[in-house]
Amino acid sequence: MSVTSRYRHAWEGFWQEAPDEPGAVFWDAEPDVTAAVHVALFEPHVADPGLPLVDLGCGNGTQTRYLAQRFPRVLGADISEAALDHARHADPAGQARYRLLDAAEKSEAEALHTELGDANVYMRGVLHQCEPDDRQPLADSIATLVGSRGRAFLVELSEAARTVLGGLAQSPSGPPPKLAPIFRHGIAPGEVADDAVPAYLRSAGLTVLATGELPLTTTESTPDGELIVLPSKWVLVGRES
Repeated sequence: MSVTSRYRHAWEGFWQEAPDEPGAVFWDAEPDVTAAVHVALFEPHVADPGLPLVDLGCGNGTQTRYLAQRFPRVLGADISEAALDHARHADPAGQARYRLLDAAEKSEAEALHTELGDANVYMRGVLHQCEPDDRQPLADSIATLVGSRGRAFLVELSEAARTVLGGLAQSPSGPPPKLAPIFRHGIAPGEVADDAVPAYLRSAGLTVLATGELPLTTTESTPDGELIVLPSKWVLVGRES
């Protein structure tokens, strides 16, 4: 099963319009408040840090480039070719590699696992933006990539974020400038229940090893200049030893 064409076109259109400037995209915060925080939670549980690391849903690669400084082999994968164009343009030194991937397509995940072997996986904010029918196949693909030795670290907006995003979207002056393009392209964030994320992963045959809550910092500010922070949850999974 592959992702719907509507979903693919929505992301391609979004990234074709997205500026190259750092911080221009709503969730594209600096790694020191995103990936660095996540890696501090992820690394102690990584059984084999020498495995390739796949940044699944890498977008323009801001976090991928940070991860490439911490892990020896990093691959950024995304469904949008336009996103990967941004990522490659921002990474002229080739710190990471980048790959077009429909992670809801079983055969593509299997082919990547055949190429890489078992991998560690980092995924931030992808499940809650998927079409509902694509979520279990995506979790199944994570299990395929992880294999028997890898670990996966996922961060997703919590249910509480929906209220925050809804309030921003319904502001009398309209959504904030960096949030507006997401809605304009038909990308609806925050639509997955908190308990559904570990359930998808368990159904894929993975064991939940650790969970927690984190504030997810965005690049958008409130009228008084405070960065908008969204509640999120993280989960670390792997094969049961």
